[in-house]
Amino acid sequence: MTEQEIYAKLASHFGAKVMAFVEEETLNPTVIVEAEGITDVCNYLKDTEVLQFDSLMNLAGHDPDGESDLSVIYHLYSTQLDHYITLKVFVVREHGQVGSVANIYRTADWHEREAYDLYGITFDGHPDLKRILLEEDWEGHPLKKDYVAAEFYRGMRIEKVK
Repeated sequence: MTEQEIYAKLASHFGAKVMAFVEEETLNPTVIVEAEGITDVCNYLKDTEVLQFDSLMNLAGHDPDGESDLSVIYHLYSTQLDHYITLKVFVVREHGQVGSVANIYRTADWHEREAYDLYGITFDGHPDLKRILLEEDWEGHPLKKDYVAAEFYRGMRIEKVK
């Protein structure tokens, strides 16, 4: 099944929760989904016999420019039917929230924690949402383009990378 056909099936089933299909300016054709609908869409993609998206290959946060909304990008694959789809949701820049898909795809557990740690995106319903790469007392989210690193951490000077 092509990405366009998968999009048409999602749009027919979910209506306005599935917002757009983007082919230009992207390596992978992408379905834009409302953040509030991502768990329903992922459940549908996994459980529908003609889709069978049983593998979350990657989930990543993204900050396009340091000013606009952040996004979460999901790369899904069907091992049985050998087709792919990329989903994208947008969340507000400060305190952005989206539903967790960790109960649908076990691999999301680590990826959602990484996006939380590095971008500050909260995944509602995640079983153990806490920092995974940085210390719990680290301030800020270093992959946000507007991040300003502290001069000191625990009394040690932080050298700026040039």
